[in-house]
Formats: sequence, C-alpha cells, structure tokens
Amino acid sequence: MSKPTQAQLVVVDDEPSIRDLLVASLHFAGFAVETAASGSEAIQVIERVQPDLIVLDVMLPDIDGFTVTSRIRQEGIDAPVLFLTARDDTQDKVMGLTVGGDDYVTKPFSLEEVVARIKAILRRTREHQEDDPIIRVGDLEINEDSHDVTRAGRPIDLSPTEYKLLRYLMDNEGRVLSKAQILDHVWQYDWGGDAAIVESYISYLRKKVDGITVSDGHGGEHKVTPLIETKRGIGYMIRAPRQNASDGGDGD
Repeated sequence: MSKPTQAQLVVVDDEPSIRDLLVASLHFAGFAVETAASGSEAIQVIERVQPDLIVLDVMLPDIDGFTVTSRIRQEGIDAPVLFLTARDDTQDKVMGLTVGGDDYVTKPFSLEEVVARIKAILRRTREHQEDDPIIRVGDLEINEDSHDVTRAGRPIDLSPTEYKLLRYLMDNEGRVLSKAQILDHVWQYDWGGDAAIVESYISYLRKKVDGITVSDGHGGEHKVTPLIETKRGIGYMIRAPRQNASDGGDGD
C-alpha cells in the first residue's frame, strides 16, 4: 500500500508543550501543520485551511473536541479526525466515533504512535477516494465493492466479522493493533465479553488467509508465506512478506 504524500494537518491542543512537540514531529515526518489552542480557534483554522487531517484534543478550554467535530461535520468538512484523549475511557471513545472521529490516541502517547496513526488514516482515506476498490497486502486482496477476498488468486470465503477484521488489519498494514483497538473498531463496543474473542477470530483468519496452499509452478504445491503476525503482549499486525522471511510472527 502506498505511503501518503505531504498532507496539510491542523493540530489542536491547549497545552503549548504538547502542541510544539506534535508540530516538530509532524514537520519532521513531512507534513505541513497549522495549530489552534482552543475549540473556537480550531473551527476558524479548519474552515480556512481545509486540512487533510485534524489532530484534536478532546479537553479544550472553551468548546470540547467532540463539539468541534460535530460543528465542522455540519458544515460539510469531512477531514478525518484523530482525537487525543486524556483518559482510556470507553465512553469518550464511543462519543468520538459517534460524532465522526476516525481514531484516538490516549495521553500520554508516543510521538511515533501519533505519526503512525496519522499515516494509516491518510492511507485509508486517500485510497478510498480513488477509483480502485482493491486493498492489497502482498498477494492478498480485498475488493471493497464486491467484498471478494483472494490470496494468490484463490478466493477466500470470510464471515462478515472476519471480513471486517481483515480489512481493519489491511487498512493498518505494518502497524501493530492492540486487542482493545480491534474490539473498538471491529466489534464497535457491542461485545460484552473479554478480549479472547479477538484471539479466536485472528485464529480463524490465519487458517483461511495464511493456511492455504498454492501451485509452485512445477506440478506441486506449497504453503503461502504467513502475513498475519502476533507481537506478544502488544497485539497483531499484517504486512507483506519481507525478503527471505521464513515465518510470519510468533503465532497465537
């Protein structure tokens, strides 16, 4: 999947130290950045700049980030929003997605994580704006129009939840996703049990996506190189095979 070219961002945070650190990191990553220190200022800057993405603190001194998002959405501004939340609070996450947010990072956060999230969101939104409905990771493809899934040209039959999980992994190629993030974005808070459901569905996907065999071109068959990786104690990721890669991760 292609990396995003330079994009225009707006960073909104009332803490100068956080704002300055974000701006420096984002400039270093190749983004153009404008800033705002309050909700009302954010709306003015966003209307003027028409950014490609907004990094928006939830707790602002005048208008909170959720209200800012609601207002710009009412004005027809559909730039993706990455929320900065002070607490790992499910209610805040639900509200953020409900008002039109695209992702969230909980404070304190690493600057590398913020940059990775921004790149992943831009990759998704920019690809969805193009005519090509195909998402690819190595020889694995999803057709977003037909919902067909193929690996090395072979069709793969997935349940609706397996499809949503695979698409979320592929949208974030090369990025480790925690079980909590996967639950939030795939199950959308409807699952009341524990995170073991994620392990189960990752196992289902591995059997269907990484467990198939393909022709070796000489009359025989071989197993495909695994794409789904486990980072123990952290989460899961999908990425195209590396050169001379002999395995796809640590397993379940």
